[in-house]
Amino acid sequence: MIFLIALYVFSESITATHSLASNRPIEEKAETTSKNQKLKNVKILATGGTIAGSASSKTDTTGYQAGVLGIETLINAVPELKQVANVCGEQIANIRSQNMDNKILLKLSKRINELLKTKAVDGFVVTHGTDTLEETAYFLNLVIKSSKPVVIVGSMRPASALSADGPLNLYNAVKIAASEEAKNKGVLISLNGRIGSARYITKTNTTTTDTFQSEEQGYLGAIAGNKIYFYNEPTRKHTTESVFDITKLDELPQVDIIYGYQNDNRYFYDAAVKAGAKGIIIAGVGNGSISDHALEGAKAAAKKGVIIIRSSHVGNGIVTREKTDDENNFVTADSLNPQKARILAMLALTKTNDPKEIQRFFNVY
Repeated sequence: MIFLIALYVFSESITATHSLASNRPIEEKAETTSKNQKLKNVKILATGGTIAGSASSKTDTTGYQAGVLGIETLINAVPELKQVANVCGEQIANIRSQNMDNKILLKLSKRINELLKTKAVDGFVVTHGTDTLEETAYFLNLVIKSSKPVVIVGSMRPASALSADGPLNLYNAVKIAASEEAKNKGVLISLNGRIGSARYITKTNTTTTDTFQSEEQGYLGAIAGNKIYFYNEPTRKHTTESVFDITKLDELPQVDIIYGYQNDNRYFYDAAVKAGAKGIIIAGVGNGSISDHALEGAKAAAKKGVIIIRSSHVGNGIVTREKTDDENNFVTADSLNPQKARILAMLALTKTNDPKEIQRFFNVY
């Protein structure tokens, strides 16, 4: 009941202050005033997104302004967080996730690694827009150097909406981040009562709250009756087992995605090479198939030293290695979708330009 009242009051205040939201300063930090020594310390790093969004109408769940509320507002809206962890917050960015770029990604990753080295933080929650949430989560899964829980969370409805899903999603994420069971499982994504691996889970629906699915590999667990249940473990290398180190990186190699379709051609490949791409992800049809015309562009790019990686826009399944890959030094993406394949490719290119070594990365991460 207390949670519902707090959510209602929060929704009322959001609606009343919406016109001022875009002009008011963002809260940089939200610190707990006192700590319960029996509880774990969880840091929330905010990047914006729908969970920090607001609309002028409570029934508007699509035409809202994302990334206008600061971390202090989000934390204060869920006083129940004090029951599961000592919570403090920090604003890394306040953007729509389609505007997440490599610069912010590196900033976020370095900040998490910096704080995880201390004993002051037992777990992390990152609030994020859902459109590119899985990409950030997978990047963190490959570069975070700790076994402590890191949970990425967002929402499909803005904070101002009727039945907003953000507050409960945030509560669940903090609860997971404060749990012993969540350690050593890599970076986790939690929305709608589900717990998924950053490697396997993806956004599958444009607007529904159950959009994040792990259709083939399955979820790692769930939250039900205010209890955390884990049933599976991620099998691919992550976090402390990863060779990727972004400590001294200020930028990442350019990797582009080219979508396959009927009657496509090679000019996108030529344009990507001309624009400086070091890698190209092919979001191919079916089993990562490429038309003859597009294949000519991919071959030409590979001969110029660009790493070509075949993925698929189907959404599920493994792209198998074929004769054409061996003949042209192409890489296959295993079960990674194009957007996650791009994340791994960028990091792989910070280590090597050898297609065989990059293929090995795709086989184990």
